[in-house]
Amino acid sequence: MSAKLSVIFYIILCLEIGIVLTLVPWWPQGMLGLSDWGNNYFLLYAAQKTGLHSLQTVVASGWVRGAVSGVGLLNVGIAFWEIFNFKRTVVALQNETSSSSKSKNNAAEVSTSDHLSDSERP
Repeated sequence: MSAKLSVIFYIILCLEIGIVLTLVPWWPQGMLGLSDWGNNYFLLYAAQKTGLHSLQTVVASGWVRGAVSGVGLLNVGIAFWEIFNFKRTVVALQNETSSSSKSKNNAAEVSTSDHLSDSERP
C-alpha cells in the first residue's frame, strides 16, 4: 500500500513541477498576480547582491526560458512514463523495501569486519 502511495505522490509531484516549469517562463506579465519572468524581486535582489547586473537579461532571454521549459517537459514525460509503468514500479519498490528489511535483520547477526581504532592508524 505504501509503495502505491509513494508512486502516486511521485507522479503528482512530477506533473506539478513539469507543468509549472513549462508554463511559468512564458506567462504574460500581470496574469494571476505574477510578474514577468525576467523582472521579479528575487532576481533583481540576486543581481544587485552579486554585482552581476547582466544576470537579469540572461534569465529573461529566450534561451533560458526554453531550457527551463525543456526541464518542465522532461518532468511531464517522467510522470507519464511512471503512469504507464505503474505496476512495474510498484513491484520494484516493494521488492526493494522487502529485501532491505531482510538485510537489516541479517546485518545484526553477522559482524565479521575488523575495524581499526584511531590509535592503531599510522
